[in-house]
Amino acid sequence: MAASAAGMARGETGVNGVTLSGIVVRYGEVTALDRVSLDVRKGEMFLLLGPSGCGKSTLLRAVAGFAALESGSVSIGGRIVNDVPPHLRNTGMVFQNYALFPHLTAAENVAFGLRSRGVPEAERESRVKDALRMVGLEGLGGRKPGELSGGQQQRVALARALVIRPEVLLLDEPLSNLDARLRMEMREEIRHIHRSTGITTLYVTHDQREAMALADRIAVLDRGRVVATGAPEELYYDPPNRFAASFLGDMNMVEGRLSGDGQVETPFGTVRCARVGPAAGRTGGRLRLFCRPECVRLLPPDAPAPAEGEAIQVSGVVAARAFQGDHCVFSVRIATGETWIATTASPRKIHFREKDAVACRVNAEDMAELRDG
Repeated sequence: MAASAAGMARGETGVNGVTLSGIVVRYGEVTALDRVSLDVRKGEMFLLLGPSGCGKSTLLRAVAGFAALESGSVSIGGRIVNDVPPHLRNTGMVFQNYALFPHLTAAENVAFGLRSRGVPEAERESRVKDALRMVGLEGLGGRKPGELSGGQQQRVALARALVIRPEVLLLDEPLSNLDARLRMEMREEIRHIHRSTGITTLYVTHDQREAMALADRIAVLDRGRVVATGAPEELYYDPPNRFAASFLGDMNMVEGRLSGDGQVETPFGTVRCARVGPAAGRTGGRLRLFCRPECVRLLPPDAPAPAEGEAIQVSGVVAARAFQGDHCVFSVRIATGETWIATTASPRKIHFREKDAVACRVNAEDMAELRDG
């Protein structure tokens, strides 16, 4: 990327960062956002993740100024912007449908925000050229949206948001209209642009893999509230509640009873699990442990039992097997009648088929308490 393109945002946009304090947004009788508070750090790639209707896009629109707040405040760069109209908030937004003007060329679409801001023609042309180069569209500025592929249109929308040198970049499911291969390519492109520019970015998606691949931190939303916030690995392996755990990926559960600090008795043996809350006041209490599918090791049914406390081992039968290219997903009906999911790499080396008897082993360090809060 050219140095001038890198300078488009880094060091030229003032103080970054977004703070939401108890914001409430209602549409008639529907509460879209219910006392949401978030602190997005300077230069952070912050993903908003959750099911349809949870309030992700509304939160993005509240930051941009397109959703009226009933209460609470939005701050950008330390300045409350509740009463600042959208065009003066210095945010760049990429909409899910790109919202390009079909009668304008790619370059004219990118220049639109600069023209409305009164940027002189010579500077406008230079900045548009830099923006198109940044997103890999150099030489295509004369084409209209109808003459561009879906991925190229997405790049035009991204360039239009970047060219105004925003303090905050807002991306509303920008990859949802692309095929799987192009989504991967554009994901890498967005990651590269973010690292090159350092722009504080809020990115909405319902795709867990996309969120974990891109995010510095993730906020999980449910019914207008933020139910979990943290780094991708932290939320995936140590989620604060069951909703976040289940939304971020498949999981396997086992009932247990706390018998001491980290000691959990299960139907399949006792494990010493470090990722369990303090035993004080809870010894003898029931709890659930969970693990992710990739932590389940499939073994022959006559595999030796693990050492006491180090792992649990469950017998079962393969109910289904789904080959995914670089990995294979097994559904295993275990001894309790429940179904566990096991994901294995190197599928050519895993020879279990449907109806095969197997043993499922999970190491203690790969299990954590599933909290209901």
